[in-house]
Amino acid sequence: MRKRIPLILMLASAPLLLPGCVQRTISITSEPAGALVWLNDQEVGRTPVEVPFKWYGTYDVRLEKTGYEPKWTTGEAEMPWWELPGPDLVAEMLPGAESRVSWHYELTQEVPAAEQDVPALIDRAKQMRQDTRGFADD
Repeated sequence: MRKRIPLILMLASAPLLLPGCVQRTISITSEPAGALVWLNDQEVGRTPVEVPFKWYGTYDVRLEKTGYEPKWTTGEAEMPWWELPGPDLVAEMLPGAESRVSWHYELTQEVPAAEQDVPALIDRAKQMRQDTRGFADD
């Protein structure tokens, strides 16, 4: 039995010596293409763009393109079942394993100032002010 203990320890520790193989990638596209993208306030490039990531969860996403309204939103990188504790040990050892998250965003064309409905804009601003006043009381 004592002769088997080093062999068992060596086999049990072998996965710890292997580098993580799962490639995690977020792929971001937009319509129109060429929008500048920020993830969590870090500029990552222009669409279409692929970015490696380390954790699953919610990301702040911002897209900007000249002639289009800027878009501030979020993207959810959902964890696949095989990344749960247990199966992830096997997944990390598989060569070529990857987790790909894809997000697509539609940008709205900017309305020139001369064509904007100013009274409607003022009404929306007043409504927003009224809606947010309740937050100051909380």
